[in-house]
Amino acid sequence: MLTLYNTLGRKRQVFRPVNDRVVNIFTCGPSVYQRAHIGNFRTFLFEDIVVRYLRYRGFRVVRGMNFTDVEDKAVSEALRRKMPLRKMTNATIREFIREMRLLRIAVPEYLCRASEALDGAVAIVKLLLKRGIAYRHGNNIYFNTLTFPRLGVLAGIDSSTWPVPRHRFHNDTYPGMRWNRGDFVLWHGCEGDYDVCWDADIGHGRPAWNIQDASIIRGYIGETLSIYCGGIDNLVRHHDYSIAILESLRPYPMARFWLHGSHLLVGGKKMSKSTGNILYTGNLLGKGYDAGEIRFFLIYGHYRRNLNYADRAMERTAGKLQTFRERVRSLQLRGRRASRARECALSHDVQRSFERAMDDDLNVKAAFDDIAEIIRRPAMDTLTPAEVKAVAGVLDDADSVLQVMKPGTARGAAMSGRRRRSAGR
Repeated sequence: MLTLYNTLGRKRQVFRPVNDRVVNIFTCGPSVYQRAHIGNFRTFLFEDIVVRYLRYRGFRVVRGMNFTDVEDKAVSEALRRKMPLRKMTNATIREFIREMRLLRIAVPEYLCRASEALDGAVAIVKLLLKRGIAYRHGNNIYFNTLTFPRLGVLAGIDSSTWPVPRHRFHNDTYPGMRWNRGDFVLWHGCEGDYDVCWDADIGHGRPAWNIQDASIIRGYIGETLSIYCGGIDNLVRHHDYSIAILESLRPYPMARFWLHGSHLLVGGKKMSKSTGNILYTGNLLGKGYDAGEIRFFLIYGHYRRNLNYADRAMERTAGKLQTFRERVRSLQLRGRRASRARECALSHDVQRSFERAMDDDLNVKAAFDDIAEIIRRPAMDTLTPAEVKAVAGVLDDADSVLQVMKPGTARGAAMSGRRRRSAGR
């Protein structure tokens, strides 16, 4: 059985969906004030593995994802560039979808901009005001965190220690992983006619970041989500704020399982403009890696553990994949001699090993290493073409999840001498 580490409760649990007919999943999307880097894509790739493995296991999955196109950072960036917000975010969204497809990330069934969920956000704020959970202060509207006793349940924060004197936090988010022990903003009141603000029943303004996921989920899904995924950065504040908003309105939990992916580091440090270590897919394509190799590097490791990028590590991992691809290609060529497949002990070993590792909280590294070891066994060379065809079929099934066995598109520089030597190992 598939077991997943549920951040809610901090324990592994057997996965059981809320709805047997369809598994509803929501995944935090990109903030589109700037281009997504490979650390962002590590999170989106882990989420893709979740979706693909559930489908491999026979579930029907519907995934939603948001584009955060209205928030403090986007507003500031549009002002800095002296360009309309919509024009700026349109370009970033187009680039993001292109890179999703490049990295073989299945495009979610519904993609929604925060700016397109404005009516839903306004409706939520009106309900929260009516119930005395939200209140006005100046032009803004805030969520009174003392009205929700379970605040912090996901991050493990005890909200009973919250200070009674009113503290308000006006920004969409704040640096670091600390809790803001006070009320968070739901609606930014605006003055003037700048294009980031709208006229609404609750006043001229724009929805705050922390209400946007709740608005989109409430608009699309009328039940508890089976899974909610996101990066570890969003565990503190953002996801608990979303829980507080939705569970103040609906008499059922927001999600049954919460999965959080850890950071990608570069040279042992978190990517940031100040350190100058931000990497994009284009940087790696320019080094001669294909898209499948980039995808493989970013998924080859457990999603709950930090992954460190270094040129040498990327080289080794790509070389490992190239060796594996060559072996798979050899098996496929042998299997073509047979008109039909015949299952054998080794085909069962590949399937069992893959599923055993993936059922263990989506352990992609163990799954890949186990099947790579099996197809290297000397016994594989003694199989009949029909048996080899069965092995190749099981590998194809595994690759419906991994999406790395076929070479991907490479752009930019040709392979360096070092990369050629790696490919030969």
